[in-house]
Amino acid sequence: MTSDTPKPAPSLAEALAAGPVVLDGGMSNQLESAGHDLSDELWSARLLAEQPEAVRDAHLAYYEAGADVAITASYQATFEGFAKRGIGHEQAAELMALSVESAREATRRAEAGRPLWVAASAGPYGAMLADGSEYRGRYGLTVAELERFHRPRLEVLAAAGPDVLALETVPDADEAAALLRAVRGLGVPAWLSYTVAGDRTRAGQPLEEAFALAADAEEVIAVGVNCCAPEDAAAAIGTAARVTGKPVVVYPNSGEAWDADARTWTGRSTFTTEQVNAWHASGARLIGGCCRVGPEAIEGIARTLAGV
Repeated sequence: MTSDTPKPAPSLAEALAAGPVVLDGGMSNQLESAGHDLSDELWSARLLAEQPEAVRDAHLAYYEAGADVAITASYQATFEGFAKRGIGHEQAAELMALSVESAREATRRAEAGRPLWVAASAGPYGAMLADGSEYRGRYGLTVAELERFHRPRLEVLAAAGPDVLALETVPDADEAAALLRAVRGLGVPAWLSYTVAGDRTRAGQPLEEAFALAADAEEVIAVGVNCCAPEDAAAAIGTAARVTGKPVVVYPNSGEAWDADARTWTGRSTFTTEQVNAWHASGARLIGGCCRVGPEAIEGIARTLAGV
């Protein structure tokens, strides 16, 4: 390599070792703010089939706000979910791959002058059910059954070439065990992120036990929490860092509550960029927002972390 040859971009794992990295915010609220209806059970995944350019533009808005990592619109994209809408296996796989390409296209358009990464989202089994059970877990399925559900779409997402797989909004340690088995041998690193209430998973397991599942998983480059109240993040970050020794990922909701029956958000936002310093001090290295956290908040996080 000569002095004129540009250095290859670092991997996300290398970037996390060097300093904090900014995640994006909620895909759904950015699409809704652009006027798109997400009342369908497929949620943002529906737009992969109908308006993929809207997904790309949502990613671009976050990159331009200062995010270094965009999470794809595949959270609710499953073979089973697409089948309910009459979309066959082959087309469903194409749409999942398109979720990665849409985010990758946004990196090319961003012209950010800094490394940008794409995280392929794999939501929990409950996301496919679209009944709010991703906030409860305990689906009545075995670990082996959950692994068989997750593995096929993880294979498709990995083959599409993301920088990392985001195993996110996991409510149950049993499902985490299934996901950790399902990502083995795919050749793409992953992060594991629980949705929590207080010091427990949504299914009620102690976070210390839940995080311990990932401590020795070579594929996992970060562990943490998302889609939880901002107030629950700091203690969970400390537990994840202590139990696993890995970088911690944190991207909570705005603090509002999701009403699954009414399919709407209630309450008020408690998310503030001032919390970011506390999260970083507790061990968080990959920091952003989830539902109801938009580009303005991500811009604030990026400014805060720029001073770290």
